[in-house]
This record gives sequence, C-alpha cells and structure tokens, in this order.
Amino acid sequence: MIITKLKKLKNFLKKGLAQLHFSKSGAGFVILFAVTLSSIILSIALGIANITFRELSFSTSAKNSNDALLASDTGAECALFWDRLSLNTFPIDGPTTQISCAGQNGITADYTPGTNTGSYDFVITGLGSSGNSCAQVKIFKDKTDPAGPMLVNITSSGYNVGDIACLSPNNSNRVEREFIVSSLVGVPPPPSYPAYPAYPAYPAYPAYPAYPA
Repeated sequence: MIITKLKKLKNFLKKGLAQLHFSKSGAGFVILFAVTLSSIILSIALGIANITFRELSFSTSAKNSNDALLASDTGAECALFWDRLSLNTFPIDGPTTQISCAGQNGITADYTPGTNTGSYDFVITGLGSSGNSCAQVKIFKDKTDPAGPMLVNITSSGYNVGDIACLSPNNSNRVEREFIVSSLVGVPPPPSYPAYPAYPAYPAYPAYPAYPA
C-alpha cells in the first residue's frame, strides 16, 4: 500500500517537473520571440526615421542653395546694370554714386584705388524667399594698358543668411554661391564685311495646258 502511494507520488512529481520545465521553456520562447519582434520593429522605425531625416536635410539644403544662388545672381545683375548704364557709376578713378538694387535705395559702394585700377565693394540684404539672404559684390577695374581695353571683373558672393553686413560666422547652415562675370570695355568692334549680292529671281515656268474634258 505504501509502495503504491510512493509510486503515485513519484509519478506525480515527475509530471509536475515536466510541466514546470515546459512552462519555463515556453516562457523563454515567448520572451525570445518578443525581443526578436521588437528588434525588427525598431530597425524598421530607425530606417524610416533615417530616410525622413535625409529627405528633410536634402530639402533644407536645396532651399538654402537656391536662396544663396538667387542672392548671388541678384548682386551680379545689379552691378552689371549700373556699370553698363553709365560709366560714371563705377569709374576707375572713383568715387561711386549711390545706386538702388532689389528695392533698396541709397546703396553706396566702398572705393579702393590702385595703380591703374579701381575696386568697389557693396552689400545687398533682404533677399531670398525669407528675406534673410544677402550678397557681397566686388567690382574690379583694370586699365594697365592705356591703349587697350579696360578689364571689368564682377564677383558676387550670395549667402542664404546674413546680417546687415552680410556676415553670419556662427551659422553652420550658411551656404555660399558665387558668380564671376568678366568683360572688356573699349574693345573695337569687328570689321564689317560687305553684304552678299542678291541672287537673281528664278524665271517663272509656263502654266501646264488644261486637259480636254
């Protein structure tokens, strides 16, 4: 009787231990599955976040680049307009006269004289899509050869952001774009070639006779 009860207790303990081992294995599998699934979801989320960050950075960089390019083009066009409009605007011997660019009046360029050269510097602000862009414009004129043409070199550096002096040294998002325009003033025009003779008109051909009905 006692032996029988001991056998039943032994069998019960074996079954209980087996069930307990199974439960631990099941719990370990669930934890492993949850960790693996969480890692996959986290990897997907990080990948999407990385792509989104790159797209935002690219769009911001493109906007900054466009603003800087527009500012540089505005400065170059303004300098070309006033220099071609009148030779007295930026004379090689100085001084300059006040100009207006992009809705700004009373812009005075700083003149720096040299030996047979003259240099002008001025700043245009309030440019770009947000009005924070600016341009630093430099006009250099060289008349080293008195009998030859005068070299005119216009350098316009545009920035997407800048203060009233077009400076922003502590801004890591500052983008620069530059236009350089060179020309020669006083170059004689090329010789005119004689016009080609007019070709004689082709004779009119007689009309075809009408076919009988």
